[in-house]
Amino acid sequence: MTVQHSHTLVADEPLKPDVAREHLYETALRPGPISNVGLELESHLVDLRQPDRRVSWSRLDAALTGLRPLPAGSDITVEPGGQVELSGPPVAGVGAAVAALREDQAALRAGLGAADLGTAGIGADPVRPAARVNPHERYAAMESHFAAIGYQAAGSAMMCSTAALQVNLDAGPATGWADRVRLAHHLGPVLVAMSASSPFLAGQPTGWRSSRQRIWNELDPGRCGPVDRRGSDDPAADWMNYALRAPVMLVRDPDTGQAEPVRSVVPFESWLTDDTTLGGRAPTLPDLDYHLTTLFPPVRLRGFLELRYLDALPARWWPVLAAITATLLDDPDAADLAAEASEPVATLWRTAARDGLGDPALRRAAVRCVAAAARAVPAELRADVAAYAELVEAGRDIGAEMADRARRGGALALLEEEAHA
Repeated sequence: MTVQHSHTLVADEPLKPDVAREHLYETALRPGPISNVGLELESHLVDLRQPDRRVSWSRLDAALTGLRPLPAGSDITVEPGGQVELSGPPVAGVGAAVAALREDQAALRAGLGAADLGTAGIGADPVRPAARVNPHERYAAMESHFAAIGYQAAGSAMMCSTAALQVNLDAGPATGWADRVRLAHHLGPVLVAMSASSPFLAGQPTGWRSSRQRIWNELDPGRCGPVDRRGSDDPAADWMNYALRAPVMLVRDPDTGQAEPVRSVVPFESWLTDDTTLGGRAPTLPDLDYHLTTLFPPVRLRGFLELRYLDALPARWWPVLAAITATLLDDPDAADLAAEASEPVATLWRTAARDGLGDPALRRAAVRCVAAAARAVPAELRADVAAYAELVEAGRDIGAEMADRARRGGALALLEEEAHA
């Protein structure tokens, strides 16, 4: 697709359809070398004295005061259910990205520990029912939107009970975008199975290795499902169409900035091109950019590739999965092997979440992918990758191990162990 640069984007003017399409297309991917890696890690906040209870907002906020800035520059944010997220800055190579996030995670845990708080790297809260503690009006509006369009339970669970490891990678040269984005999608089921760490939810076994991914599967596919790329070699155009068709979740008041929920299914293109009005007005460029922050596909294009499908993991394993993921996409030889290995299982998202590496086809793909990555991961991570490779080759995954631990000691013991680790 060719887009002509013929428009000046003015923030407060009504947005024209052709301007919106141009903006989406041109900002989807940013050409450049493949170098930087950014990591984001969410963890469940746990009261070490009463681990079965959620931490209040006032106590959480007080505990985080004084912890910023972190030594390696990660941002600290808080998700709706009190999950604490570390967002590391983009740095050259996954080895440096892991080292920086490890340093900041250690500082965060030390600071929280002084307040009798811990963090647990698990894909879904294994004990506590979903409940929002972050009072930000954006999250209240999100809750209202999900409830109004029929996704109340899944929406609340996603917001308050899940945690992820996110890997952000450069888009690379434009000539390779089609293959690179295709591989990011095709690897999704393999990496879901490899990172699955959430067999319990709200105190009960779910029968899924990744209860986190099960929750995402239950949400609005127009907002949370994979971008449709069937037969396409233009990922920027695919992203543009996905964003325009996705329903508007929130509309902000241009004067106050307050977010108001949209209580029906209104695709952004309907607000843009039809007689539909939201908030009593036509959309503007800031509305479009804000709309993009409410889209949660497994692979989101933000100028770079944002891989959103891995479960949060314990401190032993998240560096391994981060290294494997980045290497499979950024190392040319590993990427070629990964493309071949993942092709037969590229659509098995549900199977990956339910069965993890218990599925034979996914296990075969995982063994090949880990072997391909192991040759190219940074030297300081090779021993941990080798230990993980032994698990994969035995058909074991982190979710199965966590399920065994929870069956022996209970889901609460699992949460406590991870919070104290």
